[in-house]
Amino acid sequence: MSRTRLSSKGQVVIPKEIRAAHGWKTGTEFVVEDRGDAIILRVARPFPPTRVEDVLGCTGYKGPKRSLAEMEAAIAKGAREGS
Repeated sequence: MSRTRLSSKGQVVIPKEIRAAHGWKTGTEFVVEDRGDAIILRVARPFPPTRVEDVLGCTGYKGPKRSLAEMEAAIAKGAREGS
């Protein structure tokens, strides 16, 4: 187990062997969770996980449902007409 110390600026150094084992480089951002007698550091993900329920219907399309084959045909037609 490694030890570290809190600096006067409130900084904590993560030991090199731990940074290397996780592949953490300079600039890696973390989410800090307070667990009472402990803190948890998690690598901050650029975007939160997306669920289908979160984006379903976000295009505002109000027409009839289309199949994947119909959508692909429309895209191909648009590509032909655009060239």
